Amino acid sequence: MTRRSGAVGLLVAGALLLAACGGSPKSSAPAASGGSRSSGGDAITISNYMFSPMSITVAPGATVKVTNKDAVTHTLTATGGQFNTGDISSNRTKSFTAPNKAGKYNYICSIHQYMMGTITVS
Repeated sequence: MTRRSGAVGLLVAGALLLAACGGSPKSSAPAASGGSRSSGGDAITISNYMFSPMSITVAPGATVKVTNKDAVTHTLTATGGQFNTGDISSNRTKSFTAPNKAGKYNYICSIHQYMMGTITVS
């Protein structure tokens, strides 16, 4: 019985690891549409070592709020250097301004580089 519970525990741990790394099927929230581009800006939440939504579409120059709900510090950093929140402590929110140039911008957490997402400016 010990061997069986150990195998089950290993399977559960593997599934959690895949989910944290984005290995699960694409069932995440859909990209934001133009409806969220009004005066309130757009928002990304960090929770369970994942960005949500992982892909978002914003207007050029939009203000994007990033809230960290994890117990550890994260960042939201464009891989091409176009934007960077700097460190976001647990239960804190920081904002950045989206680029004015239309395009697709990949980002990561510079502390946990397996955390990834995309911002499309259009």
